[in-house]
Amino acid sequence: MSSPRAINVSIVEDNTKLRESLAIMIDGGSGFHCVSTHATVDEALRQIPLKKPDVVLMDINLAGKSGVECVQKLKATMPALKVIMHTVYEDEEQLFKSLRAGASGYLLKRTPPAKLLEAIAEVHGGGSPMTSQIARMVVEHFHGVAGASGETNNEGLTARERDILDHLAKGFRNKEIADLLGIGIDTVRAHLRNIYEKLHVSSRTEAVVKYLKK
Repeated sequence: MSSPRAINVSIVEDNTKLRESLAIMIDGGSGFHCVSTHATVDEALRQIPLKKPDVVLMDINLAGKSGVECVQKLKATMPALKVIMHTVYEDEEQLFKSLRAGASGYLLKRTPPAKLLEAIAEVHGGGSPMTSQIARMVVEHFHGVAGASGETNNEGLTARERDILDHLAKGFRNKEIADLLGIGIDTVRAHLRNIYEKLHVSSRTEAVVKYLKK
């Protein structure tokens, strides 16, 4: 029986020591392989399409150009690519710029190595990992927008679907949501499929953002 293919990861980080440490960590994780590391946006834009990683770990504050710009350009040519922003920035502006550019996750650099590997696996599987602080920021921002506009979170969603979206917005994974709501994980997945169809989205991040700003 063949073993599952490793998740191929590229790193875009201009701090040499951190870049090398991340590469070692990823290669040392079971089921992960670092296929390339890049110190600049220009190098990343040239090499990542050739390396074809599954996931990119992207710094924001890179020399010369922003990592957000890099994400936007990579997603234009590689729409299936999953990108996690890996940054010291904890402000709304950088967060929402990153999500609009096409990032699927947003983690702070103080995230422990085990959690970082977990997040890479999660985003590869279609999730949208965020640290708890960032998830709260998303929720608070869009609840504020909805409250100010007087709009409601309907879109034809059932009460159970809204419960699941509320838990997604807080950063819970499918298994955790199933346990918290007392339902099976397959039921959670079925609800997610219905949610995606109703909101006309294809990812957890898109679903949460669209739901919370309605």
